Amino acid sequence: MVPLLLVLLLALILFGAGFALKVLWWVAAIVLVLWLVGFFVRPAGTGGARGRWYRW
Repeated sequence: MVPLLLVLLLALILFGAGFALKVLWWVAAIVLVLWLVGFFVRPAGTGGARGRWYRW
């Protein structure tokens, strides 16, 4: 009975990790798209020079 429970627990852990990693890939893709949009659509700074859209 214990080996069966261990296998089921391992399957649940791997399923959860796989789901979390898939969600993290989607989050990373959305952040990349937002970064690219912010990079190309940045406001003009003083003197007509294009400024940085981030503060650091």
